[in-house]
Amino acid sequence: MTTESPDDTGGERLAKRVAALARCSRTEAERYIEGGYVLVDGQVIDEPAFRVRHEAVALAPDATLLPQPPVTLVVHKPAGMPFEEVALSADTRWVGDPMRLAPLRRHFRNLHCAAPIPPRGSGLVVFTQDNRIARRLEEDAAFIEQECIVDVRGDLSPGGLALLNHGLVLRGRALPPAKVSWQSENRLRFALKGIAPAQVPGMCHAVGLELLALRRIRLGRVPMAALPPGQWRYLQPQERF
Repeated sequence: MTTESPDDTGGERLAKRVAALARCSRTEAERYIEGGYVLVDGQVIDEPAFRVRHEAVALAPDATLLPQPPVTLVVHKPAGMPFEEVALSADTRWVGDPMRLAPLRRHFRNLHCAAPIPPRGSGLVVFTQDNRIARRLEEDAAFIEQECIVDVRGDLSPGGLALLNHGLVLRGRALPPAKVSWQSENRLRFALKGIAPAQVPGMCHAVGLELLALRRIRLGRVPMAALPPGQWRYLQPQERF
């Protein structure tokens, strides 16, 4: 995705060139460009105001004016960063993203963070333009399992592991059952339904442990896998939460 030409003071707007090339209106030309269907010297350009002179401009064979489908981004949020500050751009896309989709400017507009995690936590966060996915993650949150890796310190109270799995009461509310197990001497794995990651520190405190770090590695059936901190990938069409 490129937004500047070598000389943006000369030449003509890309939208004007495409309108002449495709024999369409300027508005339609802009929709082709913003849809990622226009190539300038073989490179996708999605900025209608990009200026061209003698470059080769081509319209992709599959170009369409039909509405573009919304995208969903799977993000590895770094610890200590509010989700509002996560940098989402073509530059922070994971090089290992299996989706063969060129990042376009429209992919970073009107994104909604569904199922966020606290700033202190890290791991999988979802940004979506798709209202169906946003509703699924918010309205059905109690039925979607989240898997978190939690680093702790302290002495676990007698029967504490059993309590973490079932029986804890926080702020007067009995928590639903969870699946909690030791991964190592100072690391626990939490598989949660109906319990938000923000409640995990309180769960740990209730059994004598101090939470040091929390990382969400799975949301429903979507894993974070090898996605590096601060980077994102596209949700694939076959993936479901």
